[in-house]
Amino acid sequence: MARRYDSRTTIFSPEGRLYQVEYAMESISNSGSAIGILCKEGIVLATEKKVISKLLDTGAVGCRREKMYKLDDHIAVAVAGLTADANILINKARLSAQQYLFTYQESMPVEQLVRRLCDVKQGYTQFGGMRPFGVSFLYAGWDEESGYQLYHSDPSGNYAGWKAHAIGANNQQAQNILNQEYKEDFTFRDAMKLALKVLSKTMDSTSLTSDKVEMSTVKYDEGASQVVFSYVSEEELDPLTAEVNEEGKAAKTD
Repeated sequence: MARRYDSRTTIFSPEGRLYQVEYAMESISNSGSAIGILCKEGIVLATEKKVISKLLDTGAVGCRREKMYKLDDHIAVAVAGLTADANILINKARLSAQQYLFTYQESMPVEQLVRRLCDVKQGYTQFGGMRPFGVSFLYAGWDEESGYQLYHSDPSGNYAGWKAHAIGANNQQAQNILNQEYKEDFTFRDAMKLALKVLSKTMDSTSLTSDKVEMSTVKYDEGASQVVFSYVSEEELDPLTAEVNEEGKAAKTD
């Protein structure tokens, strides 16, 4: 028998709040996949684009990027789940980062920013009348104390550091591929190729094309002494997607 959810009777009980967390996790599982990979040159973030209509004005505010956001000069996130919920948390994170910069005249450590945002997310699981944020984040950043860092947080407020991680649809299958093929000496190209391979296995599509993928990199430029966050263009992705598709076809024939 299907479980019937009545907000009037269950939202204030522990069971009701647990149900809300489960509902938030389900909304993440139904969203597009997001992949984060730590390599020796930096961090690669890749997500599946759900909206690829030719009618979409990609130059308009709010449409340039679907699931990747810059929080500060040294940290960015990839999102899986409800984008509207993500926008609220992203604004809070940006405000926290700027307040820290104003107070201490230096960038906020990556883990400290992650922890502060997770405190907000956890607070929404404690009380009746509020539902958890239905979104998971992959944080990619660099600071002087710990170098490159990749974190994942979920609606409950838990977070952990990873060398490679996948969230969103078919995340378990994606995680299995990362466990088998990830290597710590990866270059940017190796990490990008692995991210595309993982996306090709999790997407509901027969072939992978660059217009269905959103990818970015985080790298510390020693010459300029600053962290560089940049998006990978479709032209740069085309050779890699073609290579991944060819390898996939070869694997099927074998």
